[in-house]
Amino acid sequence: MENSLKLFSQKGFYNTTIPDIAKAMSMSVGNMYNYFSSKEELAKFAIKYSTNILAEELKEINQLNISSKEKIYTFVRRYLENVQNSPEVIEYFLRVYLSNREVFKQGCEGFLCVGEFVTEIMILLDDGASKKEFREQEFFPAFSMIMGCLGGFAFLSGEKVLDKDLLSYSDAVADNIYRALKYEE
Repeated sequence: MENSLKLFSQKGFYNTTIPDIAKAMSMSVGNMYNYFSSKEELAKFAIKYSTNILAEELKEINQLNISSKEKIYTFVRRYLENVQNSPEVIEYFLRVYLSNREVFKQGCEGFLCVGEFVTEIMILLDDGASKKEFREQEFFPAFSMIMGCLGGFAFLSGEKVLDKDLLSYSDAVADNIYRALKYEE
């Protein structure tokens, strides 16, 4: 899966072929078709795979007995670590899933293929609001603010325009997200 994520992220969905992926995996094209009937099916599986990695990490964080602020800081740190250590996971989402929505139209409508991750974001926000650590707000603006900020840093990192190490921005990014969410009386 990592090979297909890398190839799709580097070359784009339409410029990546099943033979490219099979070669990167040292397997025959015919064998690839034993696992996936088409490149589109592989792309859908890849988005589920990549977002489930993030969902599992956020689920662990959501289960920790720490404040919502600490959860945001921990989540941002882990997200940026993923960007640094496995950029293909994040870049696939940004460069393939969001850019080629027509490929994901059937079978990945709405949040269908990224549902576990979206659910964990909902849990994080709802839990914070129920504890009066986050303000009550509509989900989509809050979700977009979090993911827009994180996606922006993933993009900047991928474009190699940051003047410092990506992880050195972790606390500042988390602080901005937290301040946008925090409850104020």
